[in-house]
Amino acid sequence: MKLVVVSAGLSVPSSTRLLGERLSAAVAREVTGVEVEFVELRELAVEIAHQFVSGFPGAGLRSAFDAVAQADGLIVVTPVFSASYSGLFKSFFDLLEKDSLAGKPVLIAATGGTARHSLVLDHALRPLFSYLRAVVVPTGVYAASEDWGAEGLPERVERAAGELGGLMRGLSGARAPEVRDEFEISVPFEQRLAALGGGADGGTTG
Repeated sequence: MKLVVVSAGLSVPSSTRLLGERLSAAVAREVTGVEVEFVELRELAVEIAHQFVSGFPGAGLRSAFDAVAQADGLIVVTPVFSASYSGLFKSFFDLLEKDSLAGKPVLIAATGGTARHSLVLDHALRPLFSYLRAVVVPTGVYAASEDWGAEGLPERVERAAGELGGLMRGLSGARAPEVRDEFEISVPFEQRLAALGGGADGGTTG
């Protein structure tokens, strides 16, 4: 099972990356054997800009899109800029192929300098991923500067990770519906004809 963390942190070290690491570690404790992969948008900024003007992704960006599309679960973390997600974060998901997130469990998270921006989860991130038809877990995690090392954040991390892990396990256990080929002939033609009251040679039409 694969978990992908998309982090839009711009600095090194990054509190946004750190929040992604804590969330992914908590999910790894919930889901046995999960493989975690990080997608750092900071490293893809130039390729993202190029795709907007050229229409084609570079190799690194293509690899990131594939990782997101193939993930069983997704953690997305962005710093807050002007009371919303960063432009780099939004640009990545603007370029992601349509339906890549449809039905995929997603945990939303954000970091900011003050607790006043904590509603960014519900007024910006949750609508975005609902529009992309992802399954957004009920608990989002926002970490202001004063939250690090304080009570409350570890509990929110564990609760959100538990919700994402539960969805990942549930979806992996669900079996895809069997799709029948509408042109498949499961009953021999002679048998169908006999059921209509005629033999293979007894038809009246030619």
